[in-house]
Amino acid sequence: MSDLQSLITDILRFRDDRDWKQFHNAKDLALAIAIEAGELNELFLWKTADEANREKLKKELADVLIYALLLAHTEGLDVASIIREKLEENSRKYPVDKAKGTAKKYNEL
Repeated sequence: MSDLQSLITDILRFRDDRDWKQFHNAKDLALAIAIEAGELNELFLWKTADEANREKLKKELADVLIYALLLAHTEGLDVASIIREKLEENSRKYPVDKAKGTAKKYNEL
């Protein structure tokens, strides 16, 4: 079993031990990701990146990742595969020779 699959198994066990699967439909998991991402963003509000509380950052990022993994599982998506697919798509949109060192969007390269 991969580290990622082992992690997903642990998350599912945590969820199932508490009978929370009933609340974890795709819509609510997507909303939870957005809400937790907002809490993550709040750590940086009115601060430099270095001023954000690292311990709080770890906790909020973990929440985002947990909900994202739950959403992928709920929708039957293989996380490694969808990330690789997205990287391949982005590599076509952002070829190194045009995108290196710039933050321009692909349609501006």
